[in-house]
Amino acid sequence: MDIKASRFGLASMIAKWRTTLSQNVDIIDPDSETPVAEGQIPDAGAWDAEWRPDPLLDGFEVLTYTMGSRPHLPEEGTGNLVSTLVRHHPPRRRRAILHIHGWNEYFFQRHVAEFYESLGYDFYAVDLHRYGRSLQSGELFGYMDDVEDYYEELDACVAAIRADHASVVLSGHSTGGLIASLYANDRPKTFIGVVLNAPWIDMQGSALFRALTPPIVRGLAVASPTMVLPTAENDLYGQSLHTLYKGEWEYDLGLKRVDSQPFRPGWIRAVVNGHDRISAGLHIDCPVLVVTSARSSAPKEWCEDVTSTDTALDVDRIAARSPLLGWHVTMVRLLGAIHDVSLSRSDVRDRFFDEIRRWELAYLAGPGAQERAARDLSE
Repeated sequence: MDIKASRFGLASMIAKWRTTLSQNVDIIDPDSETPVAEGQIPDAGAWDAEWRPDPLLDGFEVLTYTMGSRPHLPEEGTGNLVSTLVRHHPPRRRRAILHIHGWNEYFFQRHVAEFYESLGYDFYAVDLHRYGRSLQSGELFGYMDDVEDYYEELDACVAAIRADHASVVLSGHSTGGLIASLYANDRPKTFIGVVLNAPWIDMQGSALFRALTPPIVRGLAVASPTMVLPTAENDLYGQSLHTLYKGEWEYDLGLKRVDSQPFRPGWIRAVVNGHDRISAGLHIDCPVLVVTSARSSAPKEWCEDVTSTDTALDVDRIAARSPLLGWHVTMVRLLGAIHDVSLSRSDVRDRFFDEIRRWELAYLAGPGAQERAARDLSE
C-alpha cells in the first residue's frame, strides 16, 4: 500500500490538531454566521406538494423534504434542515434504486442514472441535508454529528419510493457508502441489494495516523465540534474530473469543489464512530456489491496515478473491511479506476457497469437469483 503520510507531514498535522485542542475554545467558521430566512418550523417532516424541474440537471425532477425534527445549529441561524430527492422520470418500473453521494458532492452523474434505467430500474438520488440542492444559506457544508442524523430523510425517501415501487436497491459512494452500509444494516428487510462504490468504511493513512486520529478528533469534538480543522489540501483529484481543468465532467464547482470542503471534528468523529461499528461487524440482510480501484496512491503533483488510482481512500483497507458488512458480499477491484469509479475513464466505467450488471443478474434479477441470495444469506 503506497498511501503513507510522511513523518514530517503526519507530525505537523497532529501538532496543529493538538494545539487547537489545547486552546479549548469554540471556533466558528465566519461563513456560518449568515442567518437563513426565518420561517415556520413544522412539527413533523414534510414533502413539498409536487415535483418540480431540477435547476441543476436538465430532464430531472426534484422534491424537497423539510426535516421537522432537525433544526439548524445555533451558528447556522433559524429554520430547519432540508433534503432533496432527485429522479429522472416519474415511476415506470417495479424496481428502483436510491443513490447516496459522497463528501464534497451532490448528484450530477446523469450517465449513472441512465445505466440503471437500462437495467430496468427507476433511478433516484438524494442530496442529503447541508449538501448540494439541499444546502441553505449559512449552513455548515456536509456537517453531521452522527451517521444516524441522515436516517429521518432516508426513511422519508425510501417511503416515497416504495409507494410506487415493489423493491429498492441502495447505492452509495465514499462517505455515502459508509452511510448506506450502516443504514441498510439498521433497516433490515428494506432493500433487495446494496451497491457500494469505493465506500469509506475504514480510515486511510498509515497505521500510526489511523491509531492517533480517533482520540484526537474525539477530544476536539468535545471542545468545539464545528470548528474548521487545519488540513493539507490536494486538488489533483478535483482537477482530474472537471472540464475546466483536466477532466471530462461538468458540474457546479460551488457544490463540488476542486479541493475540498472544510473538515470539522464533530463530522470526523461521526465517521470514526461509523468505522468502529463496521469493524465490530454488520449484518446487512441482502447481497452487497463493493467496487473499488485496484490501487491507491498519494501523488503530490500531476502524474498518471491521478487518473488511474484512488487518491482519496485506501482500497486495501476497504477490501479488508468489506467482508464485515454482511454474509453475502461481492468484492471487485478494477485496474485504472479512480476514487469515484463511475467517473473513471470510459473503458473502466464500462467494466464498472458490466460488473454491476453481472452481479444484478446473478443475485437480484435473473432466474433463481433471489433464491440463491436468500440461501447464501442463511448459510
